Formats: sequence, C-alpha cells, structure tokens
Amino acid sequence: MRIYQVDAFTDKVFSGNPAAVCPLPEWLPAERMQQIAMENNLSETAFIVKNEDFYEIRWFTPAVEVDLCGHATLAAAYVLFNYEGHSGNTIQFTSERSGELGVNREAEWLTLNFPADDLKPIALSAGLTAGLNIKPREAYKGRSDILFVYDDEDKILRLLPDFAQLSRLEARGVIVSAPGSDSDFVSRFFGPQVGINEDPVTGSAHTTLTPYWSQRLNKEVLTAIQLSSRKGYLRCRMAGRRVEISGQCRLFMQGRYTIDSF
Repeated sequence: MRIYQVDAFTDKVFSGNPAAVCPLPEWLPAERMQQIAMENNLSETAFIVKNEDFYEIRWFTPAVEVDLCGHATLAAAYVLFNYEGHSGNTIQFTSERSGELGVNREAEWLTLNFPADDLKPIALSAGLTAGLNIKPREAYKGRSDILFVYDDEDKILRLLPDFAQLSRLEARGVIVSAPGSDSDFVSRFFGPQVGINEDPVTGSAHTTLTPYWSQRLNKEVLTAIQLSSRKGYLRCRMAGRRVEISGQCRLFMQGRYTIDSF
C-alpha cells in the first residue's frame, strides 16, 4: 500500500513536522494501524479512506490513537491534492473523534478549519508546574491540553522540561507560549503522555493558542512560530467558534509498505 512522508508547516524539507500519510481502500484494524504508526516512528501517522465526496481520517502516534492532529491533516490534504488525484481546492475530512474538518488550498498555502478550544484558567500549583524549570505566569486547561503562558519568547527557548514530571499531568500534552519577537506568538509542545516528548509543530495546539492570543492581542489574524529545533510557521485566524490554521508542506518521501495480512 502507498505511503508518503511529508514535512508540514514549512516551505522546505528537514523543517516543520514530518507526518506519514497512508491512503487505504478500507479501514484496517486499529491494532494494525497502531503497529504501522509504531514502525514509522514519527509523531503522527494519518490514515485516510475515501467515502463518496469526503475522506475519513484517523491519527496515530507511535503509542496511541489521538482525537485530533493538525500537521498530519495538513500533510494528508497535501498528498490528496498533489499525488492522489483529488480535484478542486477543497477537501472535507470527517473524524469520529473530532467531527468535520475542512481544508482549503490557495496557491501553496493550505488552510485547516478546526473547532476552537474552550479554555478555563487553573491555579499554578507546585504539582502542576513541577516539570518546568521556569515558572509560567498563567495556566489554562483546554479539552485536551494544558496551556502555560510566559512573558517573553526567551523563556520559551530556555525551558528544560522534566518529561517524567510532565507525563503525570492529566492531559494529552503541555503547550507553553509567549508573545513572539518575529510573530504574534510563539510556542512549544510537550507530549510525553502520548509518546512524544517534544512535537516539532503541533497544528491542533493552535486551536487552543489562537483563541487565547486573539483575545489577548485583540487580533483576528495572527502569525505563529513553534520554536522546536525544526521550527514551524503558521498563520491563524479566528472564525467564530472555529479556527483557521494555515501552512505549507513539502514531500520528503513516497513509497509502498507491505504487511502480511489485515
């Protein structure tokens, strides 16, 4: 079966966040897809199945299936537009865990349309921040992640997370963010709970970050940089209760994989 590896949220290879994309004629058992994702050993593998005029999509880390993944959805759309014969400039994905997820193409930019997160402030207890060497200014809990907010970009760069401590938090992962010097905001994402200590670029985290920074900066359209070693560049826009997250992709590899049976 066909497989693609795509660097998402970047305009050049060896940057952004790599994702595997596996188009399927029909769904494999979840256990088999988990094994394929483990074999790929990337932060996410997206599996897609065409269903009439839309595509069903599921996402797996090397350890677990997740509810939502932005960069692998962006990569899946890039593959469908450029290598799998999808016509037009709009793709409609559907997920049993996250509902309808649209992607639009405009030149080289692809735009995800995802549900916005709901944030609630939480107290900065010693247990909550034990995994961070620099104490944040604020903390919020979203549907899946915890967001820690800092005063400036330098603190985000100097963070040395204790992944064993962070893995004890009841969340998919931890987002850290601050105002940016070359963008409206910057971030990093730590997900030891799902087998990813630091994710290079996390599209789904921007469903949390965009509502926060849009309100704080009083801006509808924002620019963002994720400050991993590979870096990622995003454009974000609030659209009611949805978030539009835009980025570019580059193909690194395509090929075929073989499994003995379904």
